[in-house]
Amino acid sequence: MTPLLPSDDLWRDRSYRRLWLSILIGSLGGQVTAMALSLMSAIMLGATPTQLGFLGAFWIAPFVLISLPLGVWLDRVRKLPVYIGGEVVMVVTLASIPLVWSLGQLGMGYLYAVSFVTGCVSVVSGTAAQIVLTQVVPRERLVEAHARNGLATSSAEIAGPGAAGILIRLVGAPFALLANAGFLAVGVWLLRGIHVDEKPVEKRDSHFWHDLKEGVRFVWENRLLRSLALTVGFWQICQGAAMVVQVLFATRMLALNEYQYGLCFSAAGIGTVVASMTGHRLSRLIGPGPCLIVGIAISAIGWLQLAWAPLDARGVVSFVAMLLCFSASTVLIFSNMLALRQSITPPSMLARMTSTMRLMTLLPAGIGGLLGGFIGEHLGLRESIAFGGLGALALALFAWRFSLIRRVAEIPKETL
Repeated sequence: MTPLLPSDDLWRDRSYRRLWLSILIGSLGGQVTAMALSLMSAIMLGATPTQLGFLGAFWIAPFVLISLPLGVWLDRVRKLPVYIGGEVVMVVTLASIPLVWSLGQLGMGYLYAVSFVTGCVSVVSGTAAQIVLTQVVPRERLVEAHARNGLATSSAEIAGPGAAGILIRLVGAPFALLANAGFLAVGVWLLRGIHVDEKPVEKRDSHFWHDLKEGVRFVWENRLLRSLALTVGFWQICQGAAMVVQVLFATRMLALNEYQYGLCFSAAGIGTVVASMTGHRLSRLIGPGPCLIVGIAISAIGWLQLAWAPLDARGVVSFVAMLLCFSASTVLIFSNMLALRQSITPPSMLARMTSTMRLMTLLPAGIGGLLGGFIGEHLGLRESIAFGGLGALALALFAWRFSLIRRVAEIPKETL
């Protein structure tokens, strides 16, 4: 009798299954969190485009403040406990929001604080999570693993927003976050069942600042890592500018309510599903570098068509099309970038490389969000979206013609 799964299928690995399920739960929870915070800011608190830009900047700030020293520290400790601890902090932070709201103290100031704390969790726990994946999955299968993780994310993008919209409409955004905190606690329990063989690296003769500079130098002196950081960093400026105002465009210009807004995001999850199921095949066909650039071009198309969309039913279709393009593009961009940078980095340098790359690629997103908020408030929401689209299109054309990424036809077989 033929087994349902091949002997080498990743699903046969118990640790990977638990990791994948925790990613699925975290992604579903992330959908509720992102939607609740956006709708609370835009509808309940009447946030301006500039305030939404600051909300995003507070989330980015921890990447600037602690990314580099964090990488040095993570290279010396076990990563899985750090990953779990960060998720616990996220649960507590989200559970605090309905309490503050019930006391009548909820305002943009508190949401800025929440954004900062969740940004800290993303820096610490997120960096550790990326390394945990490399401890569970062989290096040569990282693209496949990232694509399957993208499938978990895409499933959440289909089911999560619609459910989140209904939940928020029924009980309100604050209590939706409380329910979400309980849901994320299940993901923490799953993570505690993962077993990895890892021992802290003892570096008796090393020095903190020397190790920090060594990590930065490793990234900057590697031509591929430097090219990836600059390309994805510039794309983050474009996506920050375009996406920071999308909730205002949907709720104020297209007049969508919470449920309709959630349904749009559910439909957009199809883009992630398609990209997750076909992205690794496309990467094998044309190469991970070209595949990443194709992702940038797809995002540009989505933003540009929305910038000139009419404000009627066709505009809603255009908004969904933008979300489809954006969700598909993020899978193509990040699954290939993560696989490439992890495959060429020795294990002793993984944490420092990851934290340095996250700083270089996410700091521009905060700048883009502030820029998009300024453009949206002083020129218009369409102009902010168009700025992101034109910038991403120019980047894709430049990268295809001049970037080293264009010539990366396969995942390197050995670390440097």
